[in-house]
Amino acid sequence: MVPDLTASNRVSDPVIAWLLEPNDPAVRYAVLTDLLHMPHDAPDVIAARSALMRAGPVAELLALQNPDGSWGDPRRFYTAKYTGTVWSLLILAELAADPAHPAVRRAAEFILAHSRHPECGGFSMTSSSKAGTGLDSGTIPCLTGNMVYSLIRLGFLEDTRIWQAIDWIVRLQRADDGREAPPDDPDYSRFPMCWGRHSCHMGVAKALKAMAAIPEARRTPAVRAKLTQLTEYFLIHHLFKKSHNLAEIAKPGWQKPGFPLMYQTDNLELLGLFAQLGLWDERLREAMDLLLARRLPDGRWKLENTFNGKMNLSIEQKGEPSKWITLKALLVLNRFGVLWQQAEQEGDAEEHGSRESRL
Repeated sequence: MVPDLTASNRVSDPVIAWLLEPNDPAVRYAVLTDLLHMPHDAPDVIAARSALMRAGPVAELLALQNPDGSWGDPRRFYTAKYTGTVWSLLILAELAADPAHPAVRRAAEFILAHSRHPECGGFSMTSSSKAGTGLDSGTIPCLTGNMVYSLIRLGFLEDTRIWQAIDWIVRLQRADDGREAPPDDPDYSRFPMCWGRHSCHMGVAKALKAMAAIPEARRTPAVRAKLTQLTEYFLIHHLFKKSHNLAEIAKPGWQKPGFPLMYQTDNLELLGLFAQLGLWDERLREAMDLLLARRLPDGRWKLENTFNGKMNLSIEQKGEPSKWITLKALLVLNRFGVLWQQAEQEGDAEEHGSRESRL
């Protein structure tokens, strides 16, 4: 029987009021636009985005930026984990920094100039000492997915360089489940942990995150086909399990919700992507049960995983109720509650039709 999440998990006013508190304008902006569906030109939405650029994590991060748009040592844009430019740009995207802000544009252009390989289109961990652009030999899936996602969020969807990177994902991102050897191709032989017999879970997750960020109307047939391939990969894993033995957890940490996740992923992030795509499948049920089991009695969720202490700033506190985790969980329930209700109605109608045919 499909659980009635629409009723049993209805958000209470105190939780909404807590999420909308002005002391975290980035959360407030996300709640107004993503959960309450207010238009981006609404006065409250405009005020929230303006506030998040003036105070809080976004402003704190931009205050540490170098004049060229980088953070820290410009050459270690990826390898300085998790303080380099790649990671800072990803945080700006996650927090919905204003794409029109000059500092945000400088950060994006720095990564496009120094991490992206101009010929293959993927994003690299290192740059050429001679040309200054990304090296083909250093392009990897999780980085390319994260940068495509970030740059779409930061207003670069119409940039041809982004579509070249999207094409890199479409052409090269595999979703193999360890049953077949990888193709005999130089592109897949450099990093076995990324391109081995079993595709890297995080690489597939970040590729899915990038593809899901492309508005539905802009998804080409090739993008839609890649989305089908990537989502099926996670469905056969029930998101966080070993597909060859669904009684085993693939990685215990994937059960603990965190934010931001950098190159990592977890059950909540993946559920959020399926909800964003409007794709409900019965193989998600265990993942949803896990999410609901971690809900606190007052309707909130805790931050259970964090990169605080490793980033240029801290976001919330581990072990405490988290606005970001609560918001993301509510977004999943908000979308899937409707889908479950539709599935239940369709199931009832099919059963009714079957009974009538037997009569």
